[in-house]
Amino acid sequence: DNPYHRMSVAACLVQGVYILERDRQEKREGSDALAPPWWTFFHFQLLRPLVDDVDSSIFGAIYEFKPPSSQSNDTLYRSPRYVIAFRGTLTRAHSVSRDVELDIHFIRQGLHKTSRSNIAIQAVRNTVATVGDSNVWLAGHSLGSAMALLTGKTMAKDGNFIESFLFNPPFTSAPLEKIKDERVKHGIRFAGSVITAGLTLAMKAKQAKQQPKDLFIDPFTALSAWVPCLFVNPSDHICSEYIGYFEHRRNMEDIGAGVIE
Repeated sequence: DNPYHRMSVAACLVQGVYILERDRQEKREGSDALAPPWWTFFHFQLLRPLVDDVDSSIFGAIYEFKPPSSQSNDTLYRSPRYVIAFRGTLTRAHSVSRDVELDIHFIRQGLHKTSRSNIAIQAVRNTVATVGDSNVWLAGHSLGSAMALLTGKTMAKDGNFIESFLFNPPFTSAPLEKIKDERVKHGIRFAGSVITAGLTLAMKAKQAKQQPKDLFIDPFTALSAWVPCLFVNPSDHICSEYIGYFEHRRNMEDIGAGVIE
């Protein structure tokens, strides 16, 4: 029930994926492998790694929770049966080119078109189909966080809401949070909100004409029941704008412009 403990376990399982790939690259096996302590300490077992079909690198892992039989059942009711974790970019020769390629796909809004994302989504779908969404966690860091976010959104559209722990999820926006002048920063964000709201109204009007009312489903409404946990480092440029995003929403409410936001 302790949120910090749950976050810590999720973070360690993500770190386990990083070390799994490093073990593979450096050919560390058996007793020489450094990855297992990152999950065995918490009574998890590695069910199987998730392997990229392009460069054969390990980018994710499916862990199964195997607590000792002596552990009281009433302390386990919020524990997952499976955790699916994804690592971020590794700056190692054997995997960096593929990881950077996927980073570029993310920036261009094309991560969902990659084979790695298809492998990730299929792994999550199969697990959820077997044990249900309430028994599964998602976790990821950086590029892996983007993968977990994409996978979680895909499942949420089908009505499966997976508890998710996203560490430094990348935000595809200029890092406005680094602007020191609060008035300038707020002005840019306010203008962006007004433009976005106008485009959204135009898009909705067009969709409403093209589709019967009973068939039109707002994608944001479909996703609204899924609330992933975001853990953001203010010093990390790729994710710090999440802080500005939520602060801007609150500011818009405070000045009476919440409906625009």
